[in-house]
Amino acid sequence: MRSIKKNNRRKIVRTPANSLLLGEMPRGCKLCIRGTKLVLFLTGLCAQACYYCPLSEKRRGRDVVYANERPVKSTQDIVEEAKLMDALGTGITGGDPSLRFRRTLRYIRLLKRKFGRRHHIHMYCGGELSREQLRKLKQAGLDEVRFHTWSVNPVERALRAGLQAGVEIPAIPNGYTRIISLFRDLNRINCSFINLNELEFSDTNLSQLKAHGFEIKSDESMAVKGSEETAVRALKWAAANTALNIHYCPSALKDAVQLRNRLKRRAKNVVSPHEVITEEGLLVKGVVQDLPPEKLVLVRRRLMLKHGIPAEFIVIDRQKRRIELHWFVAEKLAKLEPELKFALVEEYPTYDRLETTLIPLSR
Repeated sequence: MRSIKKNNRRKIVRTPANSLLLGEMPRGCKLCIRGTKLVLFLTGLCAQACYYCPLSEKRRGRDVVYANERPVKSTQDIVEEAKLMDALGTGITGGDPSLRFRRTLRYIRLLKRKFGRRHHIHMYCGGELSREQLRKLKQAGLDEVRFHTWSVNPVERALRAGLQAGVEIPAIPNGYTRIISLFRDLNRINCSFINLNELEFSDTNLSQLKAHGFEIKSDESMAVKGSEETAVRALKWAAANTALNIHYCPSALKDAVQLRNRLKRRAKNVVSPHEVITEEGLLVKGVVQDLPPEKLVLVRRRLMLKHGIPAEFIVIDRQKRRIELHWFVAEKLAKLEPELKFALVEEYPTYDRLETTLIPLSR
């Protein structure tokens, strides 16, 4: 059992990502913060039924697979998405991936085969895994397993199987006593790491969290009031009483750091000549809206010939029934082509190309 002298309190440091760290950060977290991890959502099935689960209605309880935002129809979708973001690793999440164990093994082997043994893979698990399952995961190439649990038993079993094993739990405001009790037990078995997440409201857990008496932190954040204070208090206790590696991940880190870095990596690989990448990793372009499908080719050709626009700076998006062009060109043409509806668009460089901003240019 690892121990620490009472009068030898370890230092809690604030990371460049604005998270808090006691000891060593797990490699899975390091890569995740840098935006280099593919998020492989393996299934929405889960037997835990945690009241604070933030999973969306689109995925909760559904046996679906996503690679980042891309629906997976074949293993090639996973490989393609990993390549488009230059992934250095993969986080296998859900739901509970262990409920689709053969699928989990197949994807771990696929990723290691395609990207090499240095491609770091961590997996989340809601239930317990047998010795045989742990042996197969390690043999397939799994680097790290993270249990959503309040028990040391699954962690201890995974450690004995030779895996890097830890726990990931939310910092529940009224759960301080339960958290440090778990810390004490995890310290006894030499747990590899603990991830303590700031509890957060979502569309799907809003009513449940409010029913438990929790409140929103502020107008700028959907985090739960008191969650961070509980995490800090637990970290201070662990600093004085354990030798654990604990990483506190605030809710803002996911969007402000992790997602932003991942978007930037993908944007560099998917940007077209008529698009511009913003500092946040989004794509900006101009569009000609609301054109009948049969007029898309004709209008594009006319604009090219009349205004001398190079072909690579004006393209057709048939799915959205619009013509796309460089934002600067769109601003100029909006004054010269009053019969057409021009706008500026800002969107994610993701598979679904989620549109975040639309600014009309035409009257």
